[in-house]
Amino acid sequence: MKEVRLHGRGGQGLVKAAHIIVKAAVTTGKYASFIPFFGVERKGSPVYGFLRLDDKPIRLKTQVYHPDCLIVLDDTLLDEVNIFEGLKEKAVLVINSTKPLTNFSLPEEVDTVALVDATNIALKNFQRNIPNTTMLGAFCQATGWVPLDQVMALVEEEFGPENAAACEEGYRSTNLLKVRCR
Repeated sequence: MKEVRLHGRGGQGLVKAAHIIVKAAVTTGKYASFIPFFGVERKGSPVYGFLRLDDKPIRLKTQVYHPDCLIVLDDTLLDEVNIFEGLKEKAVLVINSTKPLTNFSLPEEVDTVALVDATNIALKNFQRNIPNTTMLGAFCQATGWVPLDQVMALVEEEFGPENAAACEEGYRSTNLLKVRCR
């Protein structure tokens, strides 16, 4: 089972992005579940969610305490929240940032970092700072756990062609970096 923890801010589309991943996994014959975690937070407040993908039915209905992958829609959260808590060995970090990798203090569990400027891609494609669909493309590039074509079709169906273009550009623009040699 692959476990993913998503971190973002209210209004960035974290929940919608997770639902797209779940739909893409299910339509390709996998099992998937998503549990959002937010309260009465306003737009801009930290939010997170928990996603699981597997080839077998998923019975767990809990938070993800030991993720294989982190998706971070806002790099400023690294200074506010302990994002790396419980991270599994050889984890993947997918992060929306323009900063160089040297600006991040990464734990030894992180094996691969996928950097993408999802904010600017979203602004260019649909004039709004909602990086979720761009980050879906980056997630597909970084993990290969769900197929890009399926994700793009679902994004276009849900949000339109501009968002599908942002998803594809996120896939193509992602800078994959191996940070640990084991």
